[in-house]
Amino acid sequence: MLVVLGMLASFLVGAGISYFVINRGPFFQQGLEAKVRDVTPGSRDRQKTEQDVLSTSSQVATYKRCGGGVRINCVVDGDTLWTAGVKVRIADIDAPEIGKPQCASEKALGERATIRLIELVNSGPFAMQSWPGRDEDRYGRKLRVLVQDGRSLGDILVSEGLARTWTGKRQPWC
Repeated sequence: MLVVLGMLASFLVGAGISYFVINRGPFFQQGLEAKVRDVTPGSRDRQKTEQDVLSTSSQVATYKRCGGGVRINCVVDGDTLWTAGVKVRIADIDAPEIGKPQCASEKALGERATIRLIELVNSGPFAMQSWPGRDEDRYGRKLRVLVQDGRSLGDILVSEGLARTWTGKRQPWC
């Protein structure tokens, strides 16, 4: 976690991020807030918490497909993305796998879901809301619902046939 925070701080300084909006939504459990300095020219050099940075990254970042190397703001598949260097699982949906699909049709649908999620997160600012009763999944990914203009991005993927509403367990796609 400290390595990720160090890389995030270096990235923010090097990239000259010039826009932060403070939104104190519950992204991290208490006690995990690390300090990141706002280095925006003309700022008052105030301290930002990791929580502040993550809740605003969706409003200033451009997301692309994840590749090799450091993952800051990118989409892994139809229900997983990295935002400000933190891996997030979209909690209200299940999308087809692209890493280890069970059949060719699952892979194809997963690719379409991934492309569509990239379009959605880049179409405007979105908020990340906590998943009730659970902060992380068993892989350490933060569980969040992505909301844009009052609508869950997961619901949009479901309505387009690219994902399913999460029922608490995986269902086969083949």
